[in-house]
Amino acid sequence: MRLNKYIAHNTKYSRREADALIEAGEVTLNKKPLKTFGYEVQEDDRIFVKGRAVKVTSELTVVVYNKPKGVLVTKKDDRGRATIYHKLPGKYRHFTPIGRLDYASEGLLLLTDNIEVATALMESGLERTYNLKIDKPVTSEMIDAMKEGLVLDDARAGAHEKSKIYAMEFAPFAHFEIRNEGKNFTKLRVTITEGKNRELRRFFAHFDAKVLDLKRVAFGGIELNNLPENKTRYFTRREYDDLHKFMKRWRTNKIAAVKNETHAKKQEEAHKKEKTKKQIYKD
Repeated sequence: MRLNKYIAHNTKYSRREADALIEAGEVTLNKKPLKTFGYEVQEDDRIFVKGRAVKVTSELTVVVYNKPKGVLVTKKDDRGRATIYHKLPGKYRHFTPIGRLDYASEGLLLLTDNIEVATALMESGLERTYNLKIDKPVTSEMIDAMKEGLVLDDARAGAHEKSKIYAMEFAPFAHFEIRNEGKNFTKLRVTITEGKNRELRRFFAHFDAKVLDLKRVAFGGIELNNLPENKTRYFTRREYDDLHKFMKRWRTNKIAAVKNETHAKKQEEAHKKEKTKKQIYKD
């Protein structure tokens, strides 16, 4: 894990603050200042920040948070806007959000003190379910795209004005239903298996529809239910059991993927050597 990310995940500091500390020589490894921003922290490294050891917890805690609108999912905002860490109790300062909800969105947000779990869940194809409201009736083109997926060379409509992501591919929705429809609005419940940047806002903006309300109500079988706004709850025992099973599968698949990649590289190298030999003999 990169040094600034390692510090941000295991301390109260944001990544930007971690960069400033690294630059100031406040981060040390083996009692020597570590100023390599891209340094990859190894398992046996002992990193210190301002003379205090960075402690990596081996325990696993996951909380469900009902994020309100008008709050950013980040540790610090340059414009001084409220973040989830202004709203959450201080004991969650070092927790990592699993995915994001944008400033105008609300609902279920998972946070954990275990970076491996955060990474696995963010990379997963677990279902995310949202209640949303758009400013026009649903069209047949929207329905076709929800069923079949959509590829856009220019997906900037619906994105943040400073976003550098232009093209985007939208997988078919896992599920969708129209819950209420009027002349100037439609309320839907949709389930997707990705967590791309402002995915649903970009998707509907392609059809000139604005998302008026967006609320996540479930993630990977974890449901928001009646959790009050701006409140948290810990995972239940059943949810922890399911998570441990998921992580076991994820680690197994990751090991298999690494082995397959290594095998493929060895085959490619062997093929190149064989090709070089044949060329030498040919010459």
